[in-house]
Amino acid sequence: MTSRDRIRAAISGKPVDRVPVAFWRHFPGDDQRAESLAAAHVNFQKKYQWDFLKVTPASGYYGDDWGLRAGYKPNREGTRHYTDRPIKKPADWSRLKPLDVTGGAYGRELHALRLIRDALPEPLIVSTVFSPLTIAGTLSGPEASLRYLREDPDELHRGLELITDVTARFAAETLASGADGIFFATAAATTGYLNVEEYEEFGRPYDLRVLEAAAGSELRILHIHGIGIMFDQLTDYPVDAINWHDRRTAPTLSEARHRFSGCLAGGINELKSLSSGTPEQIADEARDAIAQTGGTRHIVAAGCTIPIDITEERIRAVRAALEG
Repeated sequence: MTSRDRIRAAISGKPVDRVPVAFWRHFPGDDQRAESLAAAHVNFQKKYQWDFLKVTPASGYYGDDWGLRAGYKPNREGTRHYTDRPIKKPADWSRLKPLDVTGGAYGRELHALRLIRDALPEPLIVSTVFSPLTIAGTLSGPEASLRYLREDPDELHRGLELITDVTARFAAETLASGADGIFFATAAATTGYLNVEEYEEFGRPYDLRVLEAAAGSELRILHIHGIGIMFDQLTDYPVDAINWHDRRTAPTLSEARHRFSGCLAGGINELKSLSSGTPEQIADEARDAIAQTGGTRHIVAAGCTIPIDITEERIRAVRAALEG
């Protein structure tokens, strides 16, 4: 099977020649220019031949054109740290300006996608799109965003309306620029951050508008980031697969198989086994993941981006387990 055939079969629950697999990571430094970001992803894909390529931009890229200030200090995740945020008081939500998603930081990401598509015509490519509430949390700081949600909800809703409009247009533009789908990530759907009722008001309606903008996708993946996730509350989202930290927070893959009818993406603990386990332990974890799902409607993946210092030997141990 081709990688594209394999993903299509996994999504529809049809037999596969092997369970598909994909990892993704940040490329700090390279992620500040479209050309270098594209080259890093093309090289990564050619080296490991993932069954789909998830394009990972600089963390917080979506806030740069609104005045987010960020820099990179070496860390295992390859993410940036934020030095200044544009939302400092409730009235600032109404001051956010509409953005031209074909220019600035968003335009850079679209250009990178076009370059990647030109270099890699065969595999499925998904762009990274964050939920509006996650973006709001970055623009103001997660704790401040929670305070606005509870003390100034009308102002936050105004901000979310504009953020959602920009994000939905960007999601649609990524498809026009060569992506086959989107990797839709929310970092706000956790019970340690919000309660379910709050997410129903400030998360869900805006999430669904962005997902609708990507309705023409061949592959929509929902990533629920964090611990104590609201898994059951999001299983009716219009997505083909769900990815979460299944080795670190409930539900397990086997539990999720009974609670979501679509494809599950996970099984590898990027912060434990993949980082410090032996190749044999990593392979065992991959085989255990497949045993939990029966190898059906399953993509072997990590819970999130893999650390940038993971060795090639460890990464290839996962492929060996699937192909052996």
